[in-house]
Amino acid sequence: MLRELRARKPLIHCITNHVVSNFQANGLLALGVSPVMGDEQQEVAELTGHADALSLNIGTITERSFESMLIAGRAAMEKGIPIVLDPVGAGATAYRLQAVKRLLTELDITLLRCNAGELAAIAGEEWQARGVDAGEGQGDLEAIAKQVAVEYQTIVAVTGTSDLVTDGERTEHITGGDPLMASVTGMGCLLSAVLAAFLTDEEYAPIDALANGLQIYANAGSHASKIALNPGTFQMAFLDELSKRQEAALNGR
Repeated sequence: MLRELRARKPLIHCITNHVVSNFQANGLLALGVSPVMGDEQQEVAELTGHADALSLNIGTITERSFESMLIAGRAAMEKGIPIVLDPVGAGATAYRLQAVKRLLTELDITLLRCNAGELAAIAGEEWQARGVDAGEGQGDLEAIAKQVAVEYQTIVAVTGTSDLVTDGERTEHITGGDPLMASVTGMGCLLSAVLAAFLTDEEYAPIDALANGLQIYANAGSHASKIALNPGTFQMAFLDELSKRQEAALNGR
């Protein structure tokens, strides 16, 4: 899949938050993917028209950026390309949760990529979370993810110390990664855009493509942690590991 990704070099339109846009773009480039980061309402439909997938991230959402997401999402639906939604901090405020539910309802979201706290907020489950953190709770994450997948007719990927991806019927579990990944802002945001790129490969069932992408991402985190022991150097090492995986795939390793 990595070789095919590099050969196709899909264009991923990211309407994302200003905290992570640089890291997100560099991460996609490391995988041989082309990013475009535009959220102006007058051009988002046109940008999405050129793209192979759309990645939406509400991390620093405003009324302006929310409307841009709706416009771009409608353009993506018209073109028939994947839409990935990252509901950053969905449970932090009523405004965020309302925005997420509108996006899930009004757009054909292909993938909802979230942490446990965000998933619980969308499902209306009791959970202890602050801001954008995953928090803690006692619910059955797989059961909740399946419920949300069925309710919104989407695929749900829940990431944390271990990951799962489900379409409401089939579920895949992914292990790996490293605790340092939680110390670098934007790791989940980049992952959402990476998974959008993997969804552009029509030769694979979406859940297979996503499980593969999640495992590659987790493995890159595991290897980066062996090189870097602190968040600053880990971020650079992680980007290098993504690039190394692409290079290894091109060389048949």
